[in-house]
Amino acid sequence: MFLTLVLIAAVTVFIPAWLIMPFKAQSASGVALSYFLKSMSPVVTAIALLSAIALGVRIWSLERLIGRVMLIPALLVVTVSFWFARQNHFEWMFNPLPNPGFATAGEAGFIKDSDMVMAVALNGESAAYPVRQMAYHHLVQDRVGAVDLVATY
Repeated sequence: MFLTLVLIAAVTVFIPAWLIMPFKAQSASGVALSYFLKSMSPVVTAIALLSAIALGVRIWSLERLIGRVMLIPALLVVTVSFWFARQNHFEWMFNPLPNPGFATAGEAGFIKDSDMVMAVALNGESAAYPVRQMAYHHLVQDRVGAVDLVATY
């Protein structure tokens, strides 16, 4: 029972992190499974952690030293899973630009004619976001034509 809790907690957070990897092909079923597990993981890991603590207290009183020593890493796995379920690890990999800089087309000397850009035009105002600069961050918050937006790909 205790090891089952450990496995459930770990698998619930590990599968989405494994299946949704940048730069790797993803299937529709893998994405669906990942989003389902990601949405369930906070509740599942909370139940697993509370149950593991309750079982751990009981096991601690019944086991000898070796059983107690084995209990600690197992509880650590459940605790880390509980914590990880409440994180967005994609933000760790692709941090948004903290202070994006903007330049007019004439000032943007770092852009080549052959560079691809993502462009938006709203309410008579235009902006272009160089794909080369966005490749790591994947998103930029901006305001174009009095409309707040997030440029992403």
